[in-house]
Amino acid sequence: MALDGHYAGAVTFSDQLRPGVPGLMNRLRQLGVKRTVMLTGDRAEHASGVSQQAGLDSFEAGLLPEGKVEAIRALKAQFASVVMVGDGINDAPALATATVGVAMGAHGTGISAEAADIVLLVDDITRVADAVEVGQRMLRIARQSIFVGLGLSFGLMGFAAFGLIPPVIGALAQEAVDVMVILNALRAR
Repeated sequence: MALDGHYAGAVTFSDQLRPGVPGLMNRLRQLGVKRTVMLTGDRAEHASGVSQQAGLDSFEAGLLPEGKVEAIRALKAQFASVVMVGDGINDAPALATATVGVAMGAHGTGISAEAADIVLLVDDITRVADAVEVGQRMLRIARQSIFVGLGLSFGLMGFAAFGLIPPVIGALAQEAVDVMVILNALRAR
């Protein structure tokens, strides 16, 4: 900036870190997330500072949308599941490529919401950890229901095969197992 033709100073602009991001990174690590990476089209100098403030493991800067897609593919080759969080049109291809794409819907673009699997309707990135936690809980309950249901069903079939229970009792017991598994699955909300 100049004032009356003389140098008066410089103004710099930068993105602000969303509130709660360092806490989010800690919570994700507690939930078992092994690696956090920022993929950005920004310059490396800027990305480095934001990455350090956020507590991320690493970053890749200067990426065009296809570069983000390649980075997601590389991460998918290393890890069983990759979650991508984005809010812009440049994030849409990477959101679609990730195992789970999460769009920040409050201020994001429609195309990123279309490409994502999950759309957060509030502009609160810390809700990503809530989504991960809900997903983990749902998988745990689903696995529990499958194993208990199948185990009890096979057990009942064994008793029925050896004539230890009459067919009517076996059918009623199977219905009871089905109802129990369904009620257990209802806990996954």
